[in-house]
Amino acid sequence: MNDITKKINFNDLIKKLFHDKKWENRAEAARKLGYLKDGKAVNLMCRALNKEKDYVVINHIIEALGKIKNPKAVKDILNIFEEELKKPLDKFRIKIIIESLTKIKDKRCLSYIGILLNSEDPELKKLTKKAFNAILPNWFEIIKEKKENLSFSKIFDFKL
Repeated sequence: MNDITKKINFNDLIKKLFHDKKWENRAEAARKLGYLKDGKAVNLMCRALNKEKDYVVINHIIEALGKIKNPKAVKDILNIFEEELKKPLDKFRIKIIIESLTKIKDKRCLSYIGILLNSEDPELKKLTKKAFNAILPNWFEIIKEKKENLSFSKIFDFKL
């Protein structure tokens, strides 16, 4: 795909993401933007994430942001994560969030997702450990070393 075609495709996908009436088309646009892996899309996709009401489209935006791997998306993804924690557990959405944050590999998310290390759900617990291992491989040693003096959230308090 040449640069002009890519630019036209990018612009069309952004328009669909914001303006298409059908949720299916918005979700598909988000998915395709993720495959483009263009960092220029992150700010716009975060804006769409905060504006979007459809469950499936939100999930596709989060997945796409994970594929792009730009740390600018972390704060907006964590806002969705915090909202999810206030509701009855939506394991599917939580998994998508953790997987996207794992791909982005930004240490700032550790103090947020760390709560799931004590999850009663073995799948979420395992996924969270996998995220910690990918983002900060020596995390367990850090906890053991600092455990006596600091709380978990203080140990992994990387500022947003």
